[in-house]
Amino acid sequence: MPTISYAQKPVRLNPAQIAQEVRDYRMNNEDRIIRELSDFLAIPNIASDTVNIQKNAAHLVELLEARGIETHLLTIKDRGPVIFGKLTSPEATHTIIFYAHYDGQPVDPAAWTDGGKPFEPTLRSNAIEAGGKRIPFPENTPQHPAIYEDDWRIYARSSSDDKSPIIALLAAIDALRAKNIPLTVNLKVIFEGEEEAGSSNLERTLLLHRNLLDADALITADGPVHQSGRPLIFFGNRGVLGFDVTVYGAIRALHSGHYGNWAPNPALELSRLLASMKDETGQVLIPGFYDDVIPLSPVEQKALEAMPDNDAQLEHDLEFAKPDGAGKKLVELLQQPSLNIRGLKSAYVGEQAQNVVPEKAEASLDVRLVKGEDPDKKYEQILDYIRKQEFFITSAEPTKEERLAHDHVAKVTKGDFNYRASRTSMELPISQLLISVVQAATNKDTVVAPTLGGSVPMYIFENLNIPWIGVPIVNYDNHQHSSDENLRLGHLWRGIEIYAAILAGL
Repeated sequence: MPTISYAQKPVRLNPAQIAQEVRDYRMNNEDRIIRELSDFLAIPNIASDTVNIQKNAAHLVELLEARGIETHLLTIKDRGPVIFGKLTSPEATHTIIFYAHYDGQPVDPAAWTDGGKPFEPTLRSNAIEAGGKRIPFPENTPQHPAIYEDDWRIYARSSSDDKSPIIALLAAIDALRAKNIPLTVNLKVIFEGEEEAGSSNLERTLLLHRNLLDADALITADGPVHQSGRPLIFFGNRGVLGFDVTVYGAIRALHSGHYGNWAPNPALELSRLLASMKDETGQVLIPGFYDDVIPLSPVEQKALEAMPDNDAQLEHDLEFAKPDGAGKKLVELLQQPSLNIRGLKSAYVGEQAQNVVPEKAEASLDVRLVKGEDPDKKYEQILDYIRKQEFFITSAEPTKEERLAHDHVAKVTKGDFNYRASRTSMELPISQLLISVVQAATNKDTVVAPTLGGSVPMYIFENLNIPWIGVPIVNYDNHQHSSDENLRLGHLWRGIEIYAAILAGL
């Protein structure tokens, strides 16, 4: 196993001093860090694109081995491999696994502002919404080193989710070596290539290599910082359940003048069904929907109450007047399961609108699960509710006989990946130690949250009895999972300091 060696006696510093030393290193090496990130972003990484996913994996191996990290590919048939790496330090007192994913969400090039090229990184002077203009990457010469401003942003798929945290970790290792600061942890890394496709092979793959995974804790880099812009540590994430509903009318679209008021309209039927699932405050009305929620512990509740209340600013920035939740704060609502309509489709709108009664209407929904809930049980609750609204349910296209026998027909299909929520105790010694290190490195500016709103497959590591903790570094307004995904460079710089403080100050 590779071990870090030092040309001279290493220097032990506290987390705040480590952050300052790493900042000094970064300010003299910004161009190298950005070029390394840009090269990585230029490799397309949609999980289903096996050829390019393999290219990403090979590139990652090069980056790791260049740092002397022993690297192994845990292969998965027809998918990107799980990349495992390890690096030991003679100064180590703990072993930490760092998790991130190198695959990204699918792209719709036409929806991207910069000419429909999501895998050609571009630089802007600020966020597009703030009027940021596209600017060239600055030239770097010995006489005039390139300087990158904190508010500049790189636009590209996976610029925030998750390639930049990987580069931040590697830059942190570089900075510590350059400053002769020893790692106080044995570092292991797990980078997977199918997180955006549900991590369907990750648990099986890791179980086959369980002997590699001994550690005090795992740190996940996935997710954004707090919406206030402050650094974040989180100890839980919600699970996810996806499903699609299709409601049927006539066998084909009909002329609305000749058949309107007579032929059943599936768009209207589906709208009524969906609207019946929630009240005007956003409370889900499906019986049993909240029954299995495990409440927060007193320590977690105290942390929740200490979190910033920036809801009013978010409402202003996102331009809506009244949130759901019956007056509860966003952070409170993230501790509850949610039901979301993520897409609707029926016939045509806009310039393509036609005067028809549609033949079908489709909706795609996601449910975010919290600790204590089972995806399969939740799905059965939803199916039972739809049946009680007098729908005949099928999991395949309905037959002619089924269409003629039932007034209301719905095809309901479960998504390919669904998993439960996970949460690590904030009272564990390693949890408290990590909080103290990150708070010290950020001048006590870090927000501590019991649960992140998004879903990450951390239940896998809970099954492996590895405590996990989230330490994201990217800006919250990064357009994660949509067009114009971006990374604010100031967050990358601070992330490098935080990861270095963990590696050398834990």
